[in-house]
Amino acid sequence: MNTKKIIAIAAVAVAAIILCATSFVIVPAGSAGVVLTMGKVNQTALTEGFHLKAPFIQTVEIVSNKIQKQEVQAAAVTKDLQSVSSDIAVNFRVSFNSSAEIVQNLGRDYQEIILLPAVQESMKSVSARYTAEELITMRAQVGQEIKETLEEKVTEYGIIVEKFNIVNFAFSQEFDAAIEAKQVAEQNLIKTQTEQQQAIVIAEAQAKQKLIEAEAEAEAIMKKAQAQADANKLLTESLNDTIIQYDKIQKWDGKLPQAVGGNPILDLTGRE
Repeated sequence: MNTKKIIAIAAVAVAAIILCATSFVIVPAGSAGVVLTMGKVNQTALTEGFHLKAPFIQTVEIVSNKIQKQEVQAAAVTKDLQSVSSDIAVNFRVSFNSSAEIVQNLGRDYQEIILLPAVQESMKSVSARYTAEELITMRAQVGQEIKETLEEKVTEYGIIVEKFNIVNFAFSQEFDAAIEAKQVAEQNLIKTQTEQQQAIVIAEAQAKQKLIEAEAEAEAIMKKAQAQADANKLLTESLNDTIIQYDKIQKWDGKLPQAVGGNPILDLTGRE
């Protein structure tokens, strides 16, 4: 076998290998295979698994339908004109049925073209409805509103927002200093109010104790006075009886009654 034949056979073998290698595609799990035939997008995407395709004529663009995470830094101005920046985390995925449209209209950079600008716009739109302090105190509500606004902007492109989270808010140094001063003032006020309440409780307890002691002392005095009055009454009654008896004795002439019931009393002197 001459050299030319060997080269020809090798070339055919290589061509066959290349032909075989380009005549099928394997779509990974959780993905869609968008078929392009001579550059034209086929609107029916391939599901995960093994698929045949026309070599050299057809190519397949793999689009992930799994949940992906995108972290974004967004800046906005609040209702009270405070500048705020925030770190935002978005969990999203591309709908399988929208995979071909994503490839056709947006391409691989759909996140930079649609998602990231939509996050920025949603953050600015919602932040303008709240004051800086409300963004902090009503963080959950603000996050939910931003998520709903974001969904309105990206759903039409087949991007589904699974989860939205505001990692943190950052304000100007002046605002942070004002917030810190307010918190210190509130803490001092709470401390003062607590001390005042404690003082009131202690004063009320002391007053109550003094009242109880005064009532007990008054009751003891009343009982003592009543006992003295009762003693004086008994003494008075006893003295009255004694005085009456003494008066009778003083008025007695020493003579016994002569008769009782009309009968003469015996003469105790011995006279007839």
